Amino acid sequence: MNGNPSPFAFWTSAAPWLALLAFGLTFALLHARPNERATYLNTLWLFLVGIAGEAAASVVWALNFPEAASTVHSIFRFVAAIALIRLGGFAAFRLLLPLAGSQPPRIVEDLGIVAVYVVYGFAQLRGAGLDLSSIVTTSAILTAVVAFAMQDTLGNVLAGVAVQLDNSVRIGDWIRVDTASGRVRDIRWRSTLIETRSWETVVIPNSMLMKARVEILGQRDGAPLQWRRVLDFMVDPGVPPARVIAIVDDEMRELSIPNVARTPAPSCVLKGFEEGNLRYQLRYFLTDIHEDDLTDSMVRVHLFASLQRAGIRVAEPQRTVHAVQRDEAHAETVRRRELTRRLQALASVPPFAALLEDDRADVAERLQYAPFARGDVITKQGNKAHWLYILAFGEAEVLYEPAGGTPHVIGTLHAGQFFGEMALLTGDARAATVVAKTDVECYRLDRASFQELLVGKPQITEEIKRVMGGRRGDLESARQAFAVAAPVAEAEVRLVSKIRRFFGMRA
Repeated sequence: MNGNPSPFAFWTSAAPWLALLAFGLTFALLHARPNERATYLNTLWLFLVGIAGEAAASVVWALNFPEAASTVHSIFRFVAAIALIRLGGFAAFRLLLPLAGSQPPRIVEDLGIVAVYVVYGFAQLRGAGLDLSSIVTTSAILTAVVAFAMQDTLGNVLAGVAVQLDNSVRIGDWIRVDTASGRVRDIRWRSTLIETRSWETVVIPNSMLMKARVEILGQRDGAPLQWRRVLDFMVDPGVPPARVIAIVDDEMRELSIPNVARTPAPSCVLKGFEEGNLRYQLRYFLTDIHEDDLTDSMVRVHLFASLQRAGIRVAEPQRTVHAVQRDEAHAETVRRRELTRRLQALASVPPFAALLEDDRADVAERLQYAPFARGDVITKQGNKAHWLYILAFGEAEVLYEPAGGTPHVIGTLHAGQFFGEMALLTGDARAATVVAKTDVECYRLDRASFQELLVGKPQITEEIKRVMGGRRGDLESARQAFAVAAPVAEAEVRLVSKIRRFFGMRA
């Protein structure tokens, strides 16, 4: 409006419609994007302040201050227009374009709104009778001066525009820039915000994204989000590399660990030679980048347990220490402590508790320590039996796996129990699968040692037969549930004779 507005200038026919439009746009935006509530409400409040200011201009005019009223009216009309333009820009870029299937970068939205601001400003200046050509000339000179003084800031702004326009880095991507690594939270005019796993927000100038090496983690064209992780470990060179690689590959590919991709499967490679040892790498693909450290820890637990079961010790850098006698004494102390643990474990297992102390000590010397992490398969149904297991710590589940069916839990084993005897004694394949329900510590006895024990102490056969009879009944019940059972009674009748035949013992 030009000149002095009348007291009723605010109550023009357009004003109520503009207010209704502002409320309608705000309501639609709040409904579609409630997480940006503060931005929309603040803009609406700015519009209402402009409307209130225009109303106040009428009051100033009524007080006989026409020039002041005209100035107040112009200022607050400009404020209301800016707020309405901003709401319109939000609606266009955040409602209409997404509905049409287009999602332009946020910086394009900002540029579009600023362009409308500029057009509106020039229109108001022209309406006020100002010469735009002189303003443009002056603005060009001022722009050159400002550009020279703000080279770094303008570089960040232009870099931000370039990053968003080519979509090389997007909000939600996991990136690494120099030592900073995290998820992109926002890309602004001057900087990009990265949220790290340590609950830190790192502000990176946009110009740095254009100049430095930026790694986008876990992304490959046409592939799901997954990031390769590498875990290093060392083993003594006395263990053949082919054996280490085969053991680790077989164990890791059978396990189901949260956030570890099945494809590509985990793999072990010999990476190099270091301080007298062989350095290996276990490589796997992580499906949730936020859980990198926790998943690394879980994989290391399973790796360590697998190596221990195979009798492979994780090596340390080799150094010559001239304390041989002291080392031997310490090793003997450790050996005796471990022997005591084995004797305690045997004393709690019925078939071995009846043995004389010297006989139990002989068995204890033959036991091998075998730890398992939660979820590890201790014995697999259908595999050939080589070991008798004594459970010293933790719990394990016994599963019957019918062909093509769902595994069926038929029992739980606790510390102080033994298992694996059925297949070991009869020569059959493993009749059930045993899985570590918790972290488990076992001792295992090989077939030859167990055969020698039975030949020398045949009285324990009856105790083993009693335990096996109950377990065979549970197993046969599970088999009957899947219509593949053999008569339980017949199996129990033949059990003792089959054990004796297998080991060449007389009836």
